[in-house]
Amino acid sequence: MNPQLEQRERGNLSTGLLTGLGGALLFIVVVAYFFYSLQPADLKGHPSAGVDGSEKTVLFKIEKGEGVREIGDNLAANELIKSLGVFKFYSLVSGRAQKFLPGVYELSTSMSTPEIVTTLTTPGANETQVTIPEGSTVKDVQEMLSDAGVWKKDAPFGVPTKELKAEYPFLANATSYEGFIFPDTYRIALDAPPEAIVRMFLDNFQIKAWSLLEGKQNWYQTLTLASLLEREVPEFSDRQMVAAILLKRQRIRMPLQVDATVSYAKCGGLLKDCETLKITKNDTALSSPYNTYQRLGWPPTPISNPGQAAIKAALAPKDNPYLYYLSAKTGETMFSKTLEEHNTKRAKYL
Repeated sequence: MNPQLEQRERGNLSTGLLTGLGGALLFIVVVAYFFYSLQPADLKGHPSAGVDGSEKTVLFKIEKGEGVREIGDNLAANELIKSLGVFKFYSLVSGRAQKFLPGVYELSTSMSTPEIVTTLTTPGANETQVTIPEGSTVKDVQEMLSDAGVWKKDAPFGVPTKELKAEYPFLANATSYEGFIFPDTYRIALDAPPEAIVRMFLDNFQIKAWSLLEGKQNWYQTLTLASLLEREVPEFSDRQMVAAILLKRQRIRMPLQVDATVSYAKCGGLLKDCETLKITKNDTALSSPYNTYQRLGWPPTPISNPGQAAIKAALAPKDNPYLYYLSAKTGETMFSKTLEEHNTKRAKYL
């Protein structure tokens, strides 16, 4: 073979080998970068992270009509992804580029790009779960919704509108939503308007509470009584006894003297952080329409949002010879026929 030709072929082989190695190295680098860029943004130590360097959480909104480009730009601006290009490429190859759903989503820097894409393309992912315990007040619910990111902080529920009063018969004479927010677990869209959230509560009340109360004489009084029982007495049979006692006090024009109503007034309509508040003698002199030590009859509205058990107890009072009751430190409800007997038990068990 011609020496010059042999040398040329060896040169071509070397060049081809180097080119191949270079291409393989480039491929490895690209693949490595791709998989690196799919990882969580991980902003520990970044100024936008938490004070302790913890993950950053963002309520991320997709407007109707936004595509993968605009969504990617917004994710990058919020420092939720490592690479805009990789986000777009992954969205395309995963078949989700056309499946992004409008709404508000809770994302964090601990989420990888695949997790973010899955979240933004999954129906229902832009919802949060809010559990309202029995005995919560309207203001408690307001705080829960605000903490969940579905209610503007410090925005009051207000009063039922004419439209809602026309739609829900139980609101016809209502001056407050107190008592009508049925305790339950709710799935709420993060971008749901306030009225939609209120309607969700009212629809549930209509199904689970109004079905028990509708057609009953003095049903609003019964709902108010149920709200007192929810806050005062834990056991169903004891609630039935206390229901009869409070109805008896009303009948003989004796003040209801329910500590929970004073607590409601003293705590500004909140249960949260007031569960263990002890009512003193001075508190019973508090000037408030909710002070059932000073005013005869029922408070102007329920003092909590009762569950079905409390409503059923209020609907089925159990006749008894007692006029007084107290909740002992043990949680037991104790009953007395006379004030003297009641005061003796107070000194012994409270």
